[in-house]
Amino acid sequence: MKKSVIYPGSFDPLTNGHINIIKRAANSFDEVVVAVAINSSKSSIMNIDQRVKVIKKIFRNNKKIKVDKFKGLLVRFAKKKKIKTILRGMRTVQDFEYELQMATSNNKLDSTIETIFMVADANYAHISSSLIKDIIKLGGSAKEFIPKAVEIELKKILNKDK
Repeated sequence: MKKSVIYPGSFDPLTNGHINIIKRAANSFDEVVVAVAINSSKSSIMNIDQRVKVIKKIFRNNKKIKVDKFKGLLVRFAKKKKIKTILRGMRTVQDFEYELQMATSNNKLDSTIETIFMVADANYAHISSSLIKDIIKLGGSAKEFIPKAVEIELKKILNKDK
Protein backbone atom coordinates (compact mmCIF):
# COMPACT_ATOMS: atom_id res chain seq x y z
CA MET A 1 0.00 0.00 0.00
CA LYS A 2 1.26 3.45 -0.96
CA LYS A 3 2.22 5.77 1.92
CA SER A 4 0.99 9.26 1.10
CA VAL A 5 1.05 12.54 2.97
CA ILE A 6 -0.61 15.90 2.42
CA TYR A 7 1.46 19.03 2.94
CA PRO A 8 -1.08 21.88 3.02
CA GLY A 9 -0.49 25.61 2.98
CA SER A 10 -1.14 28.84 1.19
CA PHE A 11 2.38 28.83 -0.31
CA ASP A 12 2.11 32.56 -1.06
CA PRO A 13 4.91 32.41 -1.96
CA LEU A 14 6.54 28.98 -1.97
CA THR A 15 9.87 29.36 -0.15
CA ASN A 16 13.08 27.35 -0.04
CA GLY A 17 11.95 26.28 3.44
CA HIS A 18 8.78 24.75 1.96
CA ILE A 19 10.85 23.04 -0.71
CA ASN A 20 13.16 21.60 1.94
CA ILE A 21 10.18 20.11 3.82
CA ILE A 22 8.63 18.74 0.61
CA LYS A 23 11.85 17.07 -0.53
CA ARG A 24 12.50 15.58 2.90
CA ALA A 25 8.92 14.28 3.02
CA ALA A 26 9.43 12.67 -0.40
CA ASN A 27 12.28 10.68 1.16
CA SER A 28 9.87 9.23 3.76
CA PHE A 29 6.67 8.85 1.75
CA ASP A 30 5.75 7.31 -1.60
CA GLU A 31 3.70 10.37 -2.49
CA VAL A 32 3.59 13.96 -1.22
CA VAL A 33 0.50 15.96 -2.14
CA VAL A 34 1.26 19.67 -1.90
CA ALA A 35 -2.22 21.02 -1.18
CA VAL A 36 -2.51 24.71 -2.00
CA ALA A 37 -5.26 26.26 0.09
CA ILE A 38 -7.85 28.59 -1.32
CA ASN A 39 -8.27 30.84 1.70
CA SER A 40 -10.76 33.67 1.23
CA SER A 41 -9.85 35.22 4.60
CA LYS A 42 -6.23 35.83 3.49
CA SER A 43 -5.33 38.36 0.86
CA SER A 44 -2.88 36.56 -1.39
CA ILE A 45 -0.29 38.15 -3.64
CA MET A 46 -0.38 35.27 -6.13
CA ASN A 47 -3.73 33.83 -7.11
CA ILE A 48 -4.38 30.13 -6.62
CA ASP A 49 -3.66 29.19 -10.23
CA GLN A 50 -0.34 31.08 -10.24
CA ARG A 51 0.73 29.30 -7.05
CA VAL A 52 -0.25 25.85 -8.33
CA LYS A 53 1.45 26.47 -11.69
CA VAL A 54 4.77 27.58 -10.19
CA ILE A 55 4.86 24.71 -7.67
CA LYS A 56 4.13 22.18 -10.43
CA LYS A 57 6.93 23.74 -12.50
CA ILE A 58 9.42 23.43 -9.64
CA PHE A 59 8.61 19.76 -8.98
CA ARG A 60 7.88 18.68 -12.57
CA ASN A 61 10.74 16.15 -12.52
CA ASN A 62 9.76 14.48 -9.26
CA LYS A 63 7.02 11.88 -9.81
CA LYS A 64 6.49 11.47 -6.04
CA ILE A 65 5.31 15.07 -5.62
CA LYS A 66 1.80 16.02 -6.73
CA VAL A 67 0.24 19.48 -6.53
CA ASP A 68 -3.45 20.13 -5.99
CA LYS A 69 -5.64 22.92 -4.65
CA PHE A 70 -8.41 22.73 -2.11
CA LYS A 71 -11.04 24.84 -0.44
CA GLY A 72 -12.73 24.17 2.86
CA LEU A 73 -11.78 21.73 5.56
CA LEU A 74 -8.44 20.00 5.16
CA VAL A 75 -9.78 16.78 6.68
CA ARG A 76 -12.46 16.61 3.96
CA PHE A 77 -9.80 17.06 1.29
CA ALA A 78 -7.69 14.33 2.92
CA LYS A 79 -10.65 11.96 3.05
CA LYS A 80 -11.45 12.67 -0.61
CA LYS A 81 -7.83 11.88 -1.51
CA LYS A 82 -7.87 8.79 0.77
CA ILE A 83 -4.82 10.11 2.64
CA LYS A 84 -4.58 9.61 6.39
CA THR A 85 -1.51 11.75 7.18
CA ILE A 86 -1.08 15.51 7.21
CA LEU A 87 2.41 17.02 7.33
CA ARG A 88 3.04 20.42 8.88
CA GLY A 89 6.35 22.25 8.93
CA MET A 90 7.48 24.29 11.89
CA ARG A 91 10.08 27.04 12.19
CA THR A 92 9.48 28.56 15.62
CA VAL A 93 7.77 28.05 18.96
CA GLN A 94 4.95 30.28 17.72
CA ASP A 95 4.47 27.90 14.78
CA PHE A 96 4.23 25.01 17.24
CA GLU A 97 1.40 26.62 19.20
CA TYR A 98 -0.62 27.33 16.04
CA GLU A 99 0.10 23.92 14.50
CA LEU A 100 -0.81 22.07 17.71
CA GLN A 101 -4.15 23.87 17.76
CA MET A 102 -4.78 22.97 14.10
CA ALA A 103 -3.75 19.33 14.59
CA THR A 104 -5.99 18.96 17.63
CA SER A 105 -8.92 20.49 15.77
CA ASN A 106 -8.39 18.27 12.74
CA ASN A 107 -8.23 15.23 15.02
CA LYS A 108 -11.54 16.22 16.59
CA LEU A 109 -13.08 16.57 13.12
CA ASP A 110 -11.71 13.22 11.92
CA SER A 111 -9.85 10.98 14.36
CA THR A 112 -8.63 8.70 11.54
CA ILE A 113 -6.32 11.39 10.18
CA GLU A 114 -2.96 11.96 11.88
CA THR A 115 -0.82 15.09 11.78
CA ILE A 116 2.95 14.83 11.84
CA PHE A 117 5.39 17.70 12.23
CA MET A 118 8.70 18.32 10.53
CA VAL A 119 11.05 20.96 11.87
CA ALA A 120 12.48 23.29 9.25
CA ASP A 121 16.15 23.00 8.46
CA ALA A 122 18.03 25.69 10.41
CA ASN A 123 19.06 27.34 7.12
CA TYR A 124 15.41 28.16 6.44
CA ALA A 125 13.93 28.83 9.89
CA HIS A 126 14.11 32.61 9.45
CA ILE A 127 12.27 32.73 6.10
CA SER A 128 8.72 34.06 6.09
CA SER A 129 6.39 35.01 3.27
CA SER A 130 6.03 38.57 4.55
CA LEU A 131 9.83 38.99 4.63
CA ILE A 132 10.09 37.86 1.01
CA LYS A 133 7.24 40.12 -0.13
CA ASP A 134 8.86 43.12 1.59
CA ILE A 135 12.25 42.45 0.01
CA ILE A 136 10.74 42.31 -3.48
CA LYS A 137 8.45 45.31 -2.94
CA LEU A 138 11.50 47.34 -1.88
CA GLY A 139 13.42 46.33 -5.01
CA GLY A 140 15.68 43.69 -3.50
CA SER A 141 16.49 40.17 -4.59
CA ALA A 142 14.99 37.26 -2.70
CA LYS A 143 17.01 34.59 -4.55
CA GLU A 144 18.43 33.29 -1.26
CA PHE A 145 14.92 32.54 0.00
CA ILE A 146 12.81 31.44 -2.98
CA PRO A 147 13.27 29.65 -6.30
CA LYS A 148 13.93 31.80 -9.37
CA ALA A 149 10.53 30.91 -10.90
CA VAL A 150 8.77 32.21 -7.79
CA GLU A 151 10.83 35.40 -7.70
CA ILE A 152 10.06 36.13 -11.36
CA GLU A 153 6.33 35.66 -10.77
CA LEU A 154 6.35 37.80 -7.61
CA LYS A 155 8.28 40.62 -9.27
CA LYS A 156 5.74 40.70 -12.11
CA ILE A 157 2.90 41.02 -9.60
CA LEU A 158 4.44 43.29 -6.95
CA ASN A 159 6.23 45.67 -9.28
CA LYS A 160 3.51 46.11 -11.90
CA ASP A 161 2.52 49.52 -10.50
CA LYS A 162 6.04 50.94 -10.64
